[in-house]
Amino acid sequence: MSNAFNPAEKAKRLQRLFPGGKGVWIPIDHGASDYPCEGLDDLEAIITGLIEAGVDAIVAQKGVVNHYHGLCEGTSTSMVVHYSVSTRHGGVDSSNKVLVGHADETVSRGGIGVSAQVNMGSPEEAAMIERMGQLNRDAHHLNLPSFGMVYARGNNLNPVEGDATNGQIHAVRLAFELGCDAAKTTYIDDEKAFKSLTSSVPIPVLVAGGPLTTNTVDVLSTVEQAMNHGASGVCMGRQVFAHPNPTAMAAALVSIVHHGLSAREAVAKHGL
Repeated sequence: MSNAFNPAEKAKRLQRLFPGGKGVWIPIDHGASDYPCEGLDDLEAIITGLIEAGVDAIVAQKGVVNHYHGLCEGTSTSMVVHYSVSTRHGGVDSSNKVLVGHADETVSRGGIGVSAQVNMGSPEEAAMIERMGQLNRDAHHLNLPSFGMVYARGNNLNPVEGDATNGQIHAVRLAFELGCDAAKTTYIDDEKAFKSLTSSVPIPVLVAGGPLTTNTVDVLSTVEQAMNHGASGVCMGRQVFAHPNPTAMAAALVSIVHHGLSAREAVAKHGL
């Protein structure tokens, strides 16, 4: 792959990931950090189901992308390589996400974009910021879209006084200012606060799924609200791959994000 910057090449990849400016992304990188992990025992089955549902992107570690990217050929689903890892066994370093690859291996492994994580407020925040900056630099020269999973949740978190988002708006802004083309955030059940967050950056903001719940209608209703308040889609893992019917759940997200269905309409359409 050429190292010459080509805006058209990057724009083409972004259009695949965000058709019409919206995206349904499903991260399945959880097995590297915490395994066994409910719903990720049969990766081929879950990936095939997500493709069938029509999701725009599957975010996974490079080994998974390398092994399964062929399933996406000829479909509208692409794969994004998540290069950040820590495990449950890391003790004091369990929140310290290190990079386990380089942007220049992305395309040869079957991906069209890169992803990295920063846990804002953790003791290792500075190192994670530096790693994300370097990954984004390399991705920029390779015409690869970059995605920022920046979470405001560390012990040192110190939000600006009066910040109704509790630091989430800063996390999204950090991802943008580090060069990310899209960012992930937690939905805030405060219309004014969430609209201020999504309007604080000129890049797509995707809503996370949060802890696993059995209430499908509540999850989809949150997505409906987020879309109404400025979100560009979802980046939702456990709520999908650990759902009793992951393909239908993913298809319901596609219906809400891309086709404007309400949560209850999506539930009815996909038999949830």
